[in-house]
Amino acid sequence: MSQHLHRAIEGLKKRILELSALVEESVYKAVKAIEERNAVLAQDVIQGDHRIDLKEVEVEEECLKMLALHQPVATDLRFIVAVLKINNDLERIGDLAVSIASRASGLSKINSPPQVHVDFQNVHEKVRRMLRRALEALVNLDESIALEVMASDDEIDDINRSVHVQVIQALKEHPSEAERLVLFLSVSRNLERIADHTTNLAEDVLYMIRGQIVRHARLT
Repeated sequence: MSQHLHRAIEGLKKRILELSALVEESVYKAVKAIEERNAVLAQDVIQGDHRIDLKEVEVEEECLKMLALHQPVATDLRFIVAVLKINNDLERIGDLAVSIASRASGLSKINSPPQVHVDFQNVHEKVRRMLRRALEALVNLDESIALEVMASDDEIDDINRSVHVQVIQALKEHPSEAERLVLFLSVSRNLERIADHTTNLAEDVLYMIRGQIVRHARLT
């Protein structure tokens, strides 16, 4: 590897990790805004999305410049391609955090006390842990952590289905709570989609390590 390409790859690693940190913080704040019905924190997430978008564009432009200028091969090419894919998934997770924050704003405007409880704590914690572990796998290029993240996705799907059942039942018993319950359902769906993108991220980490595309493949 040339010194120029080596420096470019190190710079790209720094940029994708900076984006990862911004996205993780955005998800954390969005979830906290839901838990606390905190409209101010929700607005902070929404306004902060511009920084994520700018960073995502920077990473993509850097990847394309490296491909054009250095014509990397083998491991270096695989790394750049994987970063391009991870970059896209991180940006989408940031968008989903904004969607959750918007629902938090909506919930904060409902003044009546809730008549029904929908259990989100479990899925909140599990999705945030998935994202944290996926980013850990990216930083350390750790295959075992990436596999752990991928195995967690089915559990999140099951929890989302459980929340859906809870909401449908609650709508029948408490129709006056429809606005709140629909917002809850949207939050659950967005968390499930964050888990999907986090799984994609873990799959791309495996691609970096193995040089093998595992998406849609059954792992043993």
